[in-house]
Order: sequence, then structure tokens, then C-alpha cells
Amino acid sequence: MHAIRLHAFGPAENLTYEEVQDPAPGPGQVRIAVTAVGVHLLDTALRLGRTGPFPAPAELPTIPGREVAGTVDALGEGTDPSWLGKRVAAHLGMAPGGYAERAVVDAGRLHALADHLGEAEAVAMIGTGRTTLGILQFTELGPDSVAVVPAAAGGIGTLLVQYAKNAGATVVGLAGGPEKVALVKENGADLAVDYKLPDWPDQVRAFLGTRSATVVFDSVGGATGLAAVDLLGKGGLHVVFGWSGAGLHDGEPLTFTDEELTARGITSESVLGPVMIQKAGGDVRNLELASLAAATEGTLRPAVHRFPLKEAAAAHRALETRGTIGKVVLIP
Repeated sequence: MHAIRLHAFGPAENLTYEEVQDPAPGPGQVRIAVTAVGVHLLDTALRLGRTGPFPAPAELPTIPGREVAGTVDALGEGTDPSWLGKRVAAHLGMAPGGYAERAVVDAGRLHALADHLGEAEAVAMIGTGRTTLGILQFTELGPDSVAVVPAAAGGIGTLLVQYAKNAGATVVGLAGGPEKVALVKENGADLAVDYKLPDWPDQVRAFLGTRSATVVFDSVGGATGLAAVDLLGKGGLHVVFGWSGAGLHDGEPLTFTDEELTARGITSESVLGPVMIQKAGGDVRNLELASLAAATEGTLRPAVHRFPLKEAAAAHRALETRGTIGKVVLIP
């Protein structure tokens, strides 16, 4: 089979397309003939050898990637034979190996796919979708809500806009450049603005009039994140799940002292990691089931930016330079 391997930590060019031996499923496992592979911003940090929610690879070479979809083509000993031939999606967990034409995973991680749900869309929901629903556990949205979504053209941002609109909220989406802004508006945002323009906060305030934002879903931090927080009214909530605008790999999340939060009259909560898992009842599979169900029902529609598997390096570069729209997916 062909796979993407990383032989040394460093730039995207270190991802190489190679022919390697097919993996064999062990007891209780299946092998998936992969037709779609998710690419996460975290993958770019791990490629550099940096540790985050997942540890950097202990040994090289490695095959990156943890989100896959395709068809089960082989079973390990003791695995339920009904899985053979089924279309499935799975998050591989701590073990990488997704950037390949075949991947092995424990059968307990599998989700069977509805006939009308595409593999690329399923990959988007098994990772990005579950994170989105995990973020949304920390706030309740309704007709009185005003939600500001920085990075609204990204994989999570796209789903946050849709979810908030479905809940009846007023949604303000921020994106970089006219093309992304147009897509955010098309996705359902009541107002879509270009955060590259210096007057974008004034545009939002003019649109809201006497209203203030009630929640900011902050994945960017930095100056853009701070300007978004400035739109919050008393009682507003700042939900932190990233800091890409503060320096892609070297930035820090936007934080406030207790005194600053009191002066603003807002709360700020970081929602990634153990706190999200705990909120989901200790099992992120609950979030995976809910996100796939939402895509199957059509209430959430992930945006997908496809690259051929052999162009994984180009996909990483595009992510790092904010040149993507929606969830990045590799197609073997």
C-alpha cells in the first residue's frame, strides 16, 4: 500500500509518499481500506515534534493521522464477522497510522455509516464534529443568544455557525478574505465580516445596535480574539479552544485575570482536554455518535477541503497558512 511517512521532525516537505507493507489486524481489530483521512491542525504540530493533547511520536518513521473512513476489508481473530465489507469511520485514538491506503483499528472504535453519508463528511464529523459538540456542551444557545465565531470558515467554525443558527441564535462569523466571508454568509451567519479589515469590530457593533455578544467561540486568540471578546456584554461567555491567531505553533491562548474578568463582567472557560471528556460523561464516543447522527440527519453539514493523499505536504502547508476552507481531508 501507499502511505505518508515522517522520517524526521520538521517542515511539511518531510512528509513523504511511500510504498509500505500492508498492516495486519490483531485480535479484536479490523483493517480499513481507507477512502478518506482527516487532517487536523494538531498534525502540523506533531510533525514538528511538539507535544499537545497527543504526544509527539516516540519513534520515527511514523505514519501520521488519526481519523479515517472506508470499508472493512480484513478482520483480526475474534472480531465480529458482521463488520467485514461495511462502510465505517473511526478515530484511531492515541495510535497514528491514518495517512495511508489501509489502517488498523480496534473494532470497538468503529461507527457504521449510513448509505447517504460520504466518507469524507464522516471523517470530518468523527474528529472535528465531535470536538464541536464537545465545545457546545459548555453553553446553551437560543433566540436570545448572540454568538461570535472567529475562524467561521474552518472545520469547527462551519459547524458552530450551523448549530447556533439551528438554535435560533444571532450569529456573527469572522473569516479572512472575501471568498471565506461569502462562504460563511452562505453557511447561515446573520453577519459575516473580514477580520483582516481594521474596522471589522465597528461593522459588528453597527449590525448589533444596542445588543452585545453573549458568547465568543475563540479558536484564534491574539488580537482578533481580544477584539471579539470586547464585543461581549455583561454576563457574556468566552469559550477558548485554540489560539491559532496568536502564532500557529508558538502562541498562547487568550487568558484573563480574575480582576479583568470581573471588570468586564464576563466568564472565560478553556474547554479542551480532560474537562471536555468529563463533560461528555467520560467517553468521547458519545460525542462521535451525536456528531455522526447530526450529519446523517442533515442538521450539521461539514465543509470539506480535499487533497490527494500524496499531497499531504501541500495540505499541511495550506493549513499552516490559513489557505483552507472547512475540514481538510486526504483522499487515497
